Amino acid sequence: MGPTDDSYDLTLAASTLRANVADVHVLLKALSSELAESLGPRLRLEYAGGRFRKSDVITALHILMGNDSFDAIVEGPVLRCSVGHSSGGIRIRSENVEMDEWIVRLLGALQTEAAHSESARLALEHIVIGGIS
Repeated sequence: MGPTDDSYDLTLAASTLRANVADVHVLLKALSSELAESLGPRLRLEYAGGRFRKSDVITALHILMGNDSFDAIVEGPVLRCSVGHSSGGIRIRSENVEMDEWIVRLLGALQTEAAHSESARLALEHIVIGGIS
């Protein structure tokens, strides 16, 4: 059963991903490195540090996929996640969700895109089958 099958259990994949990556900074770095190639400019990252002090620590991740946006912002040891929906370029809905639900929805959107994008399929495959370590 492959990651693009409708029957693939995204909840199980999200749980496995969370179990393998306990630190939210590591989770964001791992997700961003896996998704960077397939999403390109639809993936935007924010880093710790200021104007004069650059850091490689990711403090926020923003993803646009179709009419949906996935935002994850680090607040201390917690990851605040939200999913938004736009229509005609205007955000009409945004909801805060738990991290596990955010991952499941993100993987679901990636699964939909994987049906017509080889790079999205490979990224999804690596995340849910190969795991992020």
